[in-house]
Amino acid sequence: MHDGIETQGSTGNGGGIKNRRKGIYVLPNLFTLAALFGGFYAIVMAMNGRFDLAAAGIFCAMVLDSLDGRVARMTNTQSAFGEQMDSLSDMVSFGAAPALISYEWALRGLGRWGWFAAFVYCACAALRLARFNVNTTVVDKRYFQGLPSPAAAALVAGFIWVATDQGISGPSVAWPVFALALYAGLTMVTNVPFYSFKDVQMKRSVPFVVIVLIALGIAVINIHPPIVMFGVFVVYGFSGYVVYLVRRARGVRTSVISTSTDEPEERGLHR
Repeated sequence: MHDGIETQGSTGNGGGIKNRRKGIYVLPNLFTLAALFGGFYAIVMAMNGRFDLAAAGIFCAMVLDSLDGRVARMTNTQSAFGEQMDSLSDMVSFGAAPALISYEWALRGLGRWGWFAAFVYCACAALRLARFNVNTTVVDKRYFQGLPSPAAAALVAGFIWVATDQGISGPSVAWPVFALALYAGLTMVTNVPFYSFKDVQMKRSVPFVVIVLIALGIAVINIHPPIVMFGVFVVYGFSGYVVYLVRRARGVRTSVISTSTDEPEERGLHR
């Protein structure tokens, strides 16, 4: 996941990108293309009025996007091409698609205010991805600088999924969608730290109880997937501000920029 878990061009060692090959590898890019198709499918479904399927397409894109970087590392097929492809895929699936879907579902009736909120979300996703690309080597790997774009997309798509599942029409909740789109978009470009889960080592052995808890988590999601998954992302979507306030109260530096530089574009990010 370019703006979430990992990138195809990243070695995951916290020391930047070492092996940026110029070749094109099939396997990881298949996952990236599949994630891109998820975003494209979501847009097409929204155009056809199937907003439940559009939201599901966004969530499928999230799952696929989280796998391409892992597959690339496991098969030693990281490449600069894969990194750029992943970034462009994220912009479609987690930037343009949620903005267009929310506009078609609820924001259209608000006129200029509707496309304003949709554009702000889309523009912030682009800015978030661009900043992620240039700050890869200086950000504390344990945290994201701002809300990652897949999580922002999950907030918007999750709300639409829950509402359509409950029979709620988009125009009746246009202003809540307006507020949610602005919150998700603007939170992407803040310096608020969101836990990245990158320090969780999947290859380590874990106690048996962890597997039991994972099984229970899967069972809970299956009780009512739209509400449970949306609830999880709502909690995560506000968790960064909790981390920020806790760090501030303890007198700990709130910035996740771990390496100071003298580059002009980096000034002001180290507070």
